[in-house]
Amino acid sequence: RKTKVVPGYDPARFATERVFAPASDGTQVPISLTYRRDVPRDGRAPLLLQGYGAYGVSYDSGFSVESLPLLERGVVVAVAHVRGGGELGRAWKDAGKLSKKPNTFSDFIAAAEHLVRERWTSPQRLAISGGSAGGLLIGAVLNLRPDLFRAALAEVPFVDVINTMRDETIPLTVIEWEEWGNPSRPEDFAVMRSYSPYDNVRAVDYPWLLVRAGWNDPRVGYWEPAKWVARLRATRTGDTPLLLSTQMGAGHGGASGLEGRYRQVALDHAFVLRALEDRKSV
Repeated sequence: RKTKVVPGYDPARFATERVFAPASDGTQVPISLTYRRDVPRDGRAPLLLQGYGAYGVSYDSGFSVESLPLLERGVVVAVAHVRGGGELGRAWKDAGKLSKKPNTFSDFIAAAEHLVRERWTSPQRLAISGGSAGGLLIGAVLNLRPDLFRAALAEVPFVDVINTMRDETIPLTVIEWEEWGNPSRPEDFAVMRSYSPYDNVRAVDYPWLLVRAGWNDPRVGYWEPAKWVARLRATRTGDTPLLLSTQMGAGHGGASGLEGRYRQVALDHAFVLRALEDRKSV
């Protein structure tokens, strides 16, 4: 079996685990966890929970060099395999699309609540992240449970759901109706309106938020995250950091080139670590 040698990495210092969170309807939502073995299980550990949950795409767990700086600093890295993805087959995908799309968001919240309940972390030490349709997930759960999270990363987030899905001049809109629904149909509109992040911003305190956009993104227009951030700034209460980073040379996949990629990851990590630092020990 081929093994990739990573300089300075000792796999014996880390552990992986699969746990299950009960959703509101009794469905068991898988969560993949990676952590340094000496991280305390007392609710004090910082944790980054990631998710996607769309198009039947499986959020596969695997080794990531980019996660090591967080793991080395005691951050638990977790993936919630929510409905809408393909991890448990076609039925898992179908249970998180169209009229059943809200399952994706309630699954993610259930996963976060389970991790807090089992003392993997606490709301003040919990960050979340997702990109594209995963950015929609982040935006939706922030509106539903802003009190549950300390910080959030939303990369090229699909957050202006209804306006985008009504615009048939956008190349991907019509084929995307099979995933999200057609807002010209009242029944589809009602479901989409219930979770669209841009349309559900509330006058509440939101967590720390870093939003990324790409000027040349053909899938999620840069104006979607810009509009969302503008509405958040105009509506929310509180004064937690709310940052928008629009990369003028980037597309849907973020900055190009190794250096550009690592600069982006470094900023993400700095944001998460700053938000989740234990202020009692600073």
